[in-house]
Amino acid sequence: MTDVTDGVLHTLFHSDQGGHEQVVLCQDRASGLKAVIAIHSTALGPALGGTRFYPYASEEAAVADALNLSRGMSYKNAMAGLDHGGGKAVIIGDPERIKTEELLLAYGRFVASLGGRYVTACDVGTYVADMDVVARECRWTTGRSPEHGGAGDSSVLTAYGVFQGMRASAQAEWGDPTLHGRTVGVAGVGKVGHHLVEHLLEDGAQVVVTDVREESVRRITDRFPRVRVARDTAELIRTEGLDVYAPCALGGALDDETVPALTARIVCGAANNQLAHPGVEKDLADRRILYAPDYVVNAGGVIQVADELHGFDFDRCKAKASKIFDTTLAIFARAKDDGIPPAAAADRIAEQRIAEARRR
Repeated sequence: MTDVTDGVLHTLFHSDQGGHEQVVLCQDRASGLKAVIAIHSTALGPALGGTRFYPYASEEAAVADALNLSRGMSYKNAMAGLDHGGGKAVIIGDPERIKTEELLLAYGRFVASLGGRYVTACDVGTYVADMDVVARECRWTTGRSPEHGGAGDSSVLTAYGVFQGMRASAQAEWGDPTLHGRTVGVAGVGKVGHHLVEHLLEDGAQVVVTDVREESVRRITDRFPRVRVARDTAELIRTEGLDVYAPCALGGALDDETVPALTARIVCGAANNQLAHPGVEKDLADRRILYAPDYVVNAGGVIQVADELHGFDFDRCKAKASKIFDTTLAIFARAKDDGIPPAAAADRIAEQRIAEARRR
């Protein structure tokens, strides 16, 4: 048995990061599809989570990401008050090179074979048009275009929810639920980040951005010339006078190198799995940096795709996403009462809801 398999089995059956109900390895040689579908929990209902299309360094890295992301979705859906468990899928490869209609259709057939235990949607590297293709083979597909009965781009409400979480963080830190006059650094101004920048500017914040894609930065600065640009994330987190840091790209943004360098007093962003490893949440707390748990504040998108399953209504979804403000404040209050970091407080609340569902 290979080291990769040994590592996966150890994570699933022996690690605190395991406990998944089902992991499916998918391969369709004709189309070049290699994918992993991870179902962490169906205690609250069918697992719901997006499909990430990414050129992982190894198959082991892809499996690890699917396991981490699906577990995060269980917690995210629980904290969002949704009747869904957590699942996630990853397709291995560069979407700009290998994504084809045949590959997406093959992927749809694999999702359909699970009979509704997993409901998929968009994520990094997949878009509304892709979900329209997947849906041709699988009815358990959300994030489709309005023309095909879907809700469209979920990044709009994801950004709105992050903004609500940031407002709650400002309330907890400074006593006022606004970013007016504050300096916010946004790392990653793609699908979600550019909408977040709009909310921040409308609220009167000063914004500094960075992104590995020059075209993404240019799209922001062309529309909003007053937005400043940092050369990279390392420069952004060290910006003098930075009040809030918003990681909105890939996970692992908060690690042993970045946390000591942060000048911001609040971290609140859209990226999943921002804490690179256990213990980072304590490092943030020791530095008196308020961390808004990522899976709580970025739940606007999953609220939208879940609603699509029942006939999408934007105003209803926005009202649900607005509650992220109250949920974030409740987590900060629980953290203070229990003497633990906010990330641990959010986990406790989510785990309680999942455990109660299992007992029913």
